Amino acid sequence: MHADILVSSLMTSNVISTSSSAYLGDVIQSMIDNRYSCMVVVENGKPVGIVTERDIVRLMGVFISDRPQGPVRVANVMSVPVETVSEETTLFEALVISSAQKIRHLPVIDKSGRMVGLVTQSDLAKAHFKIYENQRDLIEQSVTQRTQELLQSNEELKSLSLVDGLTGLGNRRAMEVDLEHTHSQALRYNRSYSVALFDVDHFKLYNDCYGHKAGDSALRHISEYLQKSIRTCDRLYRYGGEEILLIMPETTLYGALILADRTLAGLADMNIPHEQSSFGCVTLSCGVASQVEVNGYEGWEDLVDLADRGLYASKNNGRNRATIIPPEDAVDDSVPRMHGPKQ
Repeated sequence: MHADILVSSLMTSNVISTSSSAYLGDVIQSMIDNRYSCMVVVENGKPVGIVTERDIVRLMGVFISDRPQGPVRVANVMSVPVETVSEETTLFEALVISSAQKIRHLPVIDKSGRMVGLVTQSDLAKAHFKIYENQRDLIEQSVTQRTQELLQSNEELKSLSLVDGLTGLGNRRAMEVDLEHTHSQALRYNRSYSVALFDVDHFKLYNDCYGHKAGDSALRHISEYLQKSIRTCDRLYRYGGEEILLIMPETTLYGALILADRTLAGLADMNIPHEQSSFGCVTLSCGVASQVEVNGYEGWEDLVDLADRGLYASKNNGRNRATIIPPEDAVDDSVPRMHGPKQ
């Protein structure tokens, strides 16, 4: 159902584009005349940037204090690099990319990288809602008979969600899609990004002491705190159990470590009681890893695996700390992991 719907069936194929050398005034006039909310910048058939209403509004603010001396070219104002999806991208994957990175317009490219269409956040939302409604209607019609068809429909309905029900963070499925897209973009454009894997210290003891209902409440409070603490470009996902993964675009390893240290200190300052912890309050341990611009990892799984090993080291060295695995140890498979040997 949901996974079978491809972006190619939702995109607009007749897309008017422009070049980076075009004058911005001409592009704005074309957007007004055709009621476009964006204009994709194309060179040799391949998207290299995008001009959106947001870019124009931002530019007007700059012009108020610093008026340009002559005509402005598109190359001077377009957003780069432009996030793209392929014709084979599913509706679910496109929704994750659009919502996670707050992107309203996604150029669609073929296998050679040439633009073949454009899909908007509105297109994706309408298609998602239609499927959701169809699944709900099917469940309501079948409510009198608990058949296998009803159970299957219910599972399909759950699969439409991008959000973890308990914490309000992105769920594991959405996380994997976001990581896949973020990593492929990093490889394609030689960009860096970092991840941090958090785990609640002594969470089993917390549940044993205060009860599972209190444990769920603590997870919600921690998630709310993390959402308020991160930058607008960062994304949080529930990795599993009491573990939370943070994706930090365009962030170096040591920049990510500074952010993680600050986050851990902030949670400890909240002083959520935990009498079974040596700290007397709820704390987090963390492992941090980074995809570097040159000689980085081929897959995001290796990056998360390295963060997992950093998390293990934090747990083993006293908890309530963030740890990075030194580059010289990254290839040493004997360095322990939280989740056992790498498969």
